[in-house]
Amino acid sequence: MGLAIGIVGLPNVGKSTLFNALTKTAAAQAANFPFCTIEPNVGEVSVPDARLHTLAEMAQSKQTIPARITFVDIAGLVKGASKGEGLGNQFLANIRETDAIAHVLRCFEDGDVTHVDGRVDPVADAEVIETELMIADLESIEKRLANLVRKLRGGDKEAIAQERLLKAAQAALEDGKPARTVEVAPDDLKAWSGLQLLTQKPILYVCNVDEAAAATGNAHSEAVARMAAEQGAGTVVISAAIEEEIAQLSDEEAAEFLSDLGLEEPGLDRLIRAGYALLKLETYFTVGPKEARAWTIPRGTLAPQAAGVIHGDFERGFIRAETIAYDDFVTLGGEQKAKEAGKMRAEGKGYVVRDGDVLHFLHSG
Repeated sequence: MGLAIGIVGLPNVGKSTLFNALTKTAAAQAANFPFCTIEPNVGEVSVPDARLHTLAEMAQSKQTIPARITFVDIAGLVKGASKGEGLGNQFLANIRETDAIAHVLRCFEDGDVTHVDGRVDPVADAEVIETELMIADLESIEKRLANLVRKLRGGDKEAIAQERLLKAAQAALEDGKPARTVEVAPDDLKAWSGLQLLTQKPILYVCNVDEAAAATGNAHSEAVARMAAEQGAGTVVISAAIEEEIAQLSDEEAAEFLSDLGLEEPGLDRLIRAGYALLKLETYFTVGPKEARAWTIPRGTLAPQAAGVIHGDFERGFIRAETIAYDDFVTLGGEQKAKEAGKMRAEGKGYVVRDGDVLHFLHSG
C-alpha cells in the first residue's frame, strides 16, 4: 500500500527540522530502517517493529523487509493560503494527495526563533491551518454542487448520493467543524472517501518541545492534547532538536543520549507508529529462510484481500491461509514447533487477519 502522511505547519515551528531528522535517521539506520528520497521533500521510512527482527532471527531469514510509510514535507502555510497567499495553492494540492496530516506545532519558547505571529500559542496555530483547510473545502463543495445541477435534474443516482454527502460536509464546515467529524454510514464510505476533502483526513498533532520537555511534555503540549482529545485526533510529543542530534550519532551513542534524557526510544519511532495507528493500519508477517517481511493492511482486512497485498493472483486464487499468532510462533520456537503444538490454523475466506499474524497463503494458479 502506498501510504503518505503530509507534514504541515506554520513557518518556524520545526517542521523541516523534523523532516530532515526523519530522513537522516532513516538513512543512518539503513539496515533496519531503509530510506530513499523519491523526489525533493519526500521521504520513505520503515515502520519500526521489533517483532519483524525477532521473526527474522528465528527463521534465519537472509533478508528483512519492513513495512514502509511515506512522509511529505509540505510547503509552509501562512494565513490566507486558501486564497492563494504564500504557497497556498501548492500547499493545498500537496495535502490533497496525502492520506493523513501530521501537523507540527511549536510548543517551545525561544527568543531567537521568530514566530510568524510573534507569540507561542500552538492551539491558535492549529486553528489557523484548520481554518484555511475548511475555507478551501467550502469553496470546493460549492463548485462541486454547482456542477451537479444538470445530473440532479436528470435523476442521476450517483449525483444524488454525492449531493447528500457534500451537503453533510458543508453543514459541518459551516458549523465550524472539519469534515472528519461527519458520521458516515458504512454504505457511503467509498463515496465519502472519493470526495477528497482536506478536512476529511485524519490528523496527528506533533508537539515540538524543547529538550527539557522531551520526556514529559509541557503546558503547551498539554493544551494541544486537550484540543486533540476533543477532536478525536492523535498527539505525539517530540523534540525536533533532539531528533536532529540523534540523527548524527551512532546507534550506541544515540541509545546512551536517549537514556540520559529519560527517553526509551527516538521520538521519530513514536511518530511513525502514531501515523500508522492514525490510519488504522495493521501488520501481518510472512517468514522463511529467504526473507522475513512485514505487510501493511487496513484493520479488518479479510484473508483473501490480505493475500492480494502480496500479489493479485494470490487473492484471485485464494484457497486458505495457514495462520500462526506471533506470540505462539515466538514462544514455541518457530513454525514447525508451533505446527506440532497445534497452533497453526487453516483459515478460509471469511477470516479477519489479526495484527501480528504469521501467514502462509495457499492459492491456485
